[in-house]
Amino acid sequence: MQNTAQLFAPTIAGYTGEQLRAAAVYLTFAISFIVFVEPAPVDVMFLVLFLCFWRSGLSVTIGAATLTLLLILYNLGGFFAAIPVISEPKVITFVVTSTYMGFTAIFLAYYIAHDPLKRINYVRLGWIAGACFASILGLLDYLGFEGPFLNQDFVGRATGSFKDPNVFSTYLIFPALILMQSLMLGSAKRQFLSVLGAALIIAGVFFSFSRGAWANFVLAFILMIALTFIVQSNSRTKQRIVLISVTAFVIAALAFMLLMSIEPVREFFFERFKLVQNYDGGETGRFGNQLRAIPELMSLPLGYGPRQFYAHFNLDPHNTFINAFASYGWLGGISYFVLFVSTIIVGFRSCFTKSPWQNYSIAVFCPLLTTLLQGVQIDMDHWRHLYWLVGLNWGLYAATLQPALVVKGLRH
Repeated sequence: MQNTAQLFAPTIAGYTGEQLRAAAVYLTFAISFIVFVEPAPVDVMFLVLFLCFWRSGLSVTIGAATLTLLLILYNLGGFFAAIPVISEPKVITFVVTSTYMGFTAIFLAYYIAHDPLKRINYVRLGWIAGACFASILGLLDYLGFEGPFLNQDFVGRATGSFKDPNVFSTYLIFPALILMQSLMLGSAKRQFLSVLGAALIIAGVFFSFSRGAWANFVLAFILMIALTFIVQSNSRTKQRIVLISVTAFVIAALAFMLLMSIEPVREFFFERFKLVQNYDGGETGRFGNQLRAIPELMSLPLGYGPRQFYAHFNLDPHNTFINAFASYGWLGGISYFVLFVSTIIVGFRSCFTKSPWQNYSIAVFCPLLTTLLQGVQIDMDHWRHLYWLVGLNWGLYAATLQPALVVKGLRH
């Protein structure tokens, strides 16, 4: 049998197998903004990645074992809950999609754990490129342009090639933060392009008019500044972080005031800024349905079954925790809760563990934490980018448990 070195030693057009695999990872995230069709191109590319890596290149490490176990239990809960309602529309599709989402998180965890410093960079660059394309399409969509890649279902809200402005906007948060972090640390190789990219992506978040994404971004940005500042030992770097942060907040405040001077933007902003919308309140609103569902789910070990919450209440749960128990039963709900808690714990540990990728750990963890908390307000069960952040978080944590990798990275 060929060993891994022999398997990927041959070159194709002058590129080694590892370089071609890196390009495949970059391309996967660079096209991740095209999601108006199912399966999306990014879903096909993850299958390609699996074929590229199934013989080697992944590190099955004990650091990500908990993630793997909990995602298996979570999806097993979904399979069991689906049995009584297997004949209902789209139930099988739901279960298969959930399994695929879990696979992407596990894949990324093992991928990053193998060579964190290099591989997180491929993901980062690809995701930033995808976010820039997504933001351009989103702004064109907001301005009323029509086209095959634009979603016209949400008038007055940037959606671009996504099906929902809430998904579109939260997809943009990680690349925006990592660009801002690179500017604060002075590690951005092309500062002007980094500023331009960050501004473009942040504009996409704003014009999505997603209340959850606004709160998500602001909290993640503040947390990222705080953690990045705390872990720095160089006083000049700390001064730079403070300077860039203050500058960013001043520019953001000026831009916000300018936008608020535009009447249509101001009116729609304050309409969306309301804490409770007309579909939230009341006995049959979002919150009323959630309160009615909780005691029922406590007596249903298999929950309602995948996609059956809507059949009961004529409205989606809009809460990831309730959806976990409703669609995946007690096994899935408990597994998700444990995964939620353990992901936060390992994320904090990774952020405060000295390693060459410590700043990347912070950039990943901050939007992951705020997105997980956003699950109280919206159902994120099938958000691709949430699973990607979970996988990156666990992969970076798993890498910190491997002293040889840490030492090797510090030497470079």
